[in-house]
Amino acid sequence: MITFIISLILLLLGYLIYGKFVDKTFKSDPNKTTPAHTLEDGVDFVPMNSNKNAFIQILNIAGVGPIFGPILGALYGPSAFLWIVFGSIFAGGVHDYLTGMISLRYGGAHLPALASRFLGKYFSHIVNFFTLLLLLLVGTVFVTAPAKMIDDLIGDDSSLLSIIVLCIFIYYIIATVLPIDKVIGKIYPVLGFMLLVSAVGICIGMFMYGNPIPELTLENLHPKNIPYYPVIFLTISCGALSGFHATQSPIISRTIDNERDGRKIFYGMMILEAVIAMIWAAAAMSLMNGDDLSMLLANGGPAAVVNKIAIVFLGTVGGTIAVLGVIVLPITSGDTSFRAARMIIADYLKIDQKELKNRFMVAIPLFVISYILTNIDFQLLWRYFSWANQVTAAIALWIGAVYLYQKKTHYIIALAPAFFITSVIGSYLFYDPTIGFGLDVATSNWIGLVITVLITISFFVIMKKRKEVME
Repeated sequence: MITFIISLILLLLGYLIYGKFVDKTFKSDPNKTTPAHTLEDGVDFVPMNSNKNAFIQILNIAGVGPIFGPILGALYGPSAFLWIVFGSIFAGGVHDYLTGMISLRYGGAHLPALASRFLGKYFSHIVNFFTLLLLLLVGTVFVTAPAKMIDDLIGDDSSLLSIIVLCIFIYYIIATVLPIDKVIGKIYPVLGFMLLVSAVGICIGMFMYGNPIPELTLENLHPKNIPYYPVIFLTISCGALSGFHATQSPIISRTIDNERDGRKIFYGMMILEAVIAMIWAAAAMSLMNGDDLSMLLANGGPAAVVNKIAIVFLGTVGGTIAVLGVIVLPITSGDTSFRAARMIIADYLKIDQKELKNRFMVAIPLFVISYILTNIDFQLLWRYFSWANQVTAAIALWIGAVYLYQKKTHYIIALAPAFFITSVIGSYLFYDPTIGFGLDVATSNWIGLVITVLITISFFVIMKKRKEVME
């Protein structure tokens, strides 16, 4: 219990102290006119107040990741708390803030456009493909996951599942093509309230139920002895550090009214997502030991754990309400995944989005591809999503490091987490037998480290050459 409470306090202090330092390092300027005003088009560039933007941002970034990931991470025991707390403060919050604010400074540009500006035009084509792939995977995962949870809640009917999937797709199409303030801007504040109520409800129910929350130990308690490094850093992504957020922040950079709102919207909502992750990880640890949790995950997946936690802590009625709050998360990230994909393609191909038919022209092929992907095994989709997710996070952090270096300020706040997560994804690629090469963990870790050192050396060499050219 003490570990859990201290973790929540550290997250609050992280926002108040380190978040302020990051904002000061970036030098946000409340006197600058934002793209929401200079490029206002009534569709994607629409000024909205900070509270509405904050609710949209938390729902954009918080899919099932800050719930499913921490539940899977709970198999490692309380050591999972370390990554959630320090990852969100020093990596995730920095990542979200920099991608959102740099985008804001460059006309609401999405990640591929930022990659072109800071990493090179040719590299941007790779980033464009990679970003779209991630968004399609996220959108597809966030169709199948909520559909299955709704189906389980109603009664596990396979024929009904197809209807639910269709209904979710129809909503996604509407949310993708209509102006952001017509659907997303109106319903997200309500859904955001549901999300917070469900998380607070689980937290209160956990304390009232009385099961102890394990205290911190550095011992790896995973029943299958899966190594902490590098696996947990991909298992728990949303809630600590997630590249998916880099695809969502530019959506809000196009609706921010004033730069002073950036810390609250980008860094603050990352910290709030970490609080949600802490609650669900703690709930899983307090209710089940590692073996029982592993068995339930094997039989019913993370959704089964969510249902059990909600019903045990809150009862049938309260548990159902909490599960509905959880279902909101993937749906409200899936819709903006497709919206972001539409905007990226439109920017890349220079297709004007003021006309509704142009929006449909870009969006419909995305949904066709996503529907095809729904037939692929969910677990396989999730593994590819997890790795692609953290690759995108690494790219976004390297962009942040280049930006801050060129601005002659504390670039280490982006460089340090960029170095770390690059070594993680390199190690994981060589370690994991499903999507990688299946080498032993020690060899994989050394390869990941060597690759990262070489990339870091290249960073300083390129920065030095750019500096000489400018001089």
